[in-house]
Amino acid sequence: MVRKIYAGARLAEIRRGLGQTQTAFARDLDVSLSYLNQMERNHRPVSRDVIAALSERFGVDVSLFSMDEADRLTVDLREALADPMFRDIPHSRAELQILASNAPGLAHAFLSLHRAHRQGQERLASLDAALDRPAQTPMAWEEVRDFFHYCDNYLDALDRAAERFAQIAGFEGRDKLAAGIAWLEAEHGVRTELGGSALRHFDPSARVLTLGAGRVETQAFQFAHQVALLAHQDLIEATLDLARFRSAEAREIAKVGLANYFSGAAILPYRAFAEAAAAERHDIDALALRFGASLEQVAHRFSTLQRPEARGVPFFFVRVDQAGTITKRHSSAPLQFARFGGACPLWNVHQAFETPGRILRQLAETPDGVRYLCLARDVIKPGRNFSSGTRRYAIGLGCEVKHAEQLVYADDLDLGNAAAYAPIGVSCRICERAQCHQRAVPPVERPLKIDPDHRDVVPYSLD
Repeated sequence: MVRKIYAGARLAEIRRGLGQTQTAFARDLDVSLSYLNQMERNHRPVSRDVIAALSERFGVDVSLFSMDEADRLTVDLREALADPMFRDIPHSRAELQILASNAPGLAHAFLSLHRAHRQGQERLASLDAALDRPAQTPMAWEEVRDFFHYCDNYLDALDRAAERFAQIAGFEGRDKLAAGIAWLEAEHGVRTELGGSALRHFDPSARVLTLGAGRVETQAFQFAHQVALLAHQDLIEATLDLARFRSAEAREIAKVGLANYFSGAAILPYRAFAEAAAAERHDIDALALRFGASLEQVAHRFSTLQRPEARGVPFFFVRVDQAGTITKRHSSAPLQFARFGGACPLWNVHQAFETPGRILRQLAETPDGVRYLCLARDVIKPGRNFSSGTRRYAIGLGCEVKHAEQLVYADDLDLGNAAAYAPIGVSCRICERAQCHQRAVPPVERPLKIDPDHRDVVPYSLD
């Protein structure tokens, strides 16, 4: 399914920046003046040939016309506009796509305003929250979540720095931790000890890094996290400066997130991992064994392989807990996750808890007609002792069916059978499926019809 890109404002801005009239610009792009005018006024989508011509003849970064951010913004706008306060304000998906593509700054401003309103309403119902922070300030973790969300979960400078570290420190393959420990002591005078009570503790005065007892992939991750803070502090601080977080709390949370990003990219260096992923046809178990990483680390890394000159398969990645709460969400695929609430109950990620140790496969279709190959598996994070408890999650991973041949998991599936695709959605609040038997709440965008003398699976019907 080819998505149309309406980005007339961006096209006109590029033309004006080049100092060209519409007539000259149309000639250089090898299109008619009328066609260019229609594209700039969003009466027609910007064609692939025009995007290619912009890149070849003017050196324009084609990522300006990427639908990734527009897709995210469109989903977020739809969810915000599903609020009952907007019930009487008509809007179409096409309008939201045009807004997201042509005026992303305005779209972000609207989302920030709606978020402030939502938080204000929540604080009215919670005096404790009202005493904690001003109503106009977004919750720190939400601000950080949105930062990574709109960065496409790919940070080029940090990713490349992690890749360089992995190469020079020998932090590759299955025996990476020993090599990394030797490098850290030689280059930064930091000694590493294993067997601590915490996952990671660094004593700056003694120059000692202590890693907790446990799985080696966890130790490697925590080790690389500390390397990021020690060896790439300036890069992390510069990235935080550019992000312009509104509170010191958000900045500190983001700093941890950036160090975690570096760690994941160091454990699975971009080019080596991307090449291995293609060779292994994205076999999660094989890649985890090859790189000495956990299944979750491998699945998460799939969703970040978006380096401009070496993009991988666009994956979505999500982690949910046993209550169905989304604890991680990243997507470079068209499928975007709801900002509020849990994942669609028809999605196989929820079934992973019932079949521990197995990778589940599912063919699914979203209301916009896009089809996906979805994978799900449970992951267990054991405690360090009897009293600390075991954490259980399920991870979900997937890509559009058009990429399925690059995955070993698709080999025996009937991808051409329309009946094989389960109807899933993003969130009940904005899902358009009227006949869903698993609907938790009615869609806010559509009026309900209640008949006290008739009852079906759900106690209402949709107009």
